[in-house]
Parts: sequence; structure tokens; C-alpha cells
Amino acid sequence: MVNIGVVGNGPEQLLPNIDLYLNKVDVWIGADRGALTLVENGINADYAIGDFDSINEQEKQQIKKAVADFCLYPVEKDKTDLELAIDQAMNLKPKNIYLFGVTGGRIDHELINIQLLYFLVNKGVRGIIVDKFNELELTFPGEHTVVQSEMYPNVSFVPFSSSVEGLTLTDFYYPLENKNISWGSTRCISNKLLAKSGTFYYEAGILLVIKSRDAGFSL
Repeated sequence: MVNIGVVGNGPEQLLPNIDLYLNKVDVWIGADRGALTLVENGINADYAIGDFDSINEQEKQQIKKAVADFCLYPVEKDKTDLELAIDQAMNLKPKNIYLFGVTGGRIDHELINIQLLYFLVNKGVRGIIVDKFNELELTFPGEHTVVQSEMYPNVSFVPFSSSVEGLTLTDFYYPLENKNISWGSTRCISNKLLAKSGTFYYEAGILLVIKSRDAGFSL
């Protein structure tokens, strides 16, 4: 099973330092202009996928020369370029899929990209959205471990379903014991770990875990 990095068409100023993920990713896929982002950052992409309506012909040729597999789709289609890239990633039987360049810009795209995490976790694949300020992951009920990150020190728990039942947080600054949270509650926003790792457990629902840092934060 491989680890895959998918780069989408989101604003480049919101991208993290992708070089930090080179040792974590085995296969790189560029969705639409995301393929150009990989090429311009000196990363050898394995696949370039999309309709490429956000780049000019010269940039398209630049991608074709640098990428092993160039997959061109029509502009009018039933899936976004990012979903097509994820389909290709799933064909490779991944363990983890890191998604870059999928936040910011159009909010409709950002919201549906976050919902794509549900598709991945339903297939038994860990999907992680990463941008300059955030790292997002969707979870199902059970016990999970959160590892402390210097880059993203804040940890928030946001219900993805209408309610999350029996949530317990251990080794967090704000602990929780068998509580229910629902849409519209801010109770589990902006927590911090007290150790190098902590755990959370819940019995029912779907929970979005967001590690983040403030815009002015520096190491």
C-alpha cells in the first residue's frame, strides 16, 4: 500500500511547504493546475489529471514533458478534477492520501473537497487535507490518537454528523468525559495537547479533527 500526494487547484499562497512531505509520499498526482504547481516546485509528478482549463497551452506542454502520465478530460463532466485525481489514487490501493491545494478560493469547492474525506474513510483510506494553516482528517467512532505537531498546535473537534455521542478527550488541556456535541456547538474548538500525543474516543457520529495554527504563528 502506498502513500499518495494529490495537489489541487487551490491558491498557491495557502500551500504548506510540500518539501516536508517528500519523504511521506510515494506517488504524486496533480489535479488540473496542481500538476503545474508540482512541476514548478521540482517534484516529479506521476500523474496529471483534469481538463486543464485553468492553464494556457504553453503551461500544458510544460506539464506533458515533465509528467509520466497525462490524462486529459473534457471541461463538461460529472466529476471535478480533484475527484478524478482521487479516483486514480484509489486505483493504486493507497494507505494514506494527502490532499494539498484543496482549500481557499471558491467556498463551494472547499466544502465539497472536505466532504471527499468521507468517501475516503468509507473506503478504509486515511485522507488528510493539509494547507498552510490547517490539517484536517475525518474519523469514525472508536479510539483515535492525536500526535502533537509544532506546525499545527491547536486541535479542534467539529461534528461532521448532526451529533457526536460519548466524546472523551484524554491528555488535552480541556479534557472531556463522555459528552455529546452537535452542530452549532463551539465547545470543542481550540484545544491543545498536554503531552506528545493524546487520545479521543466517541461512540456514534462522524467527527472532523482539525489541527491548526494562527496566521501570525511562527516556530
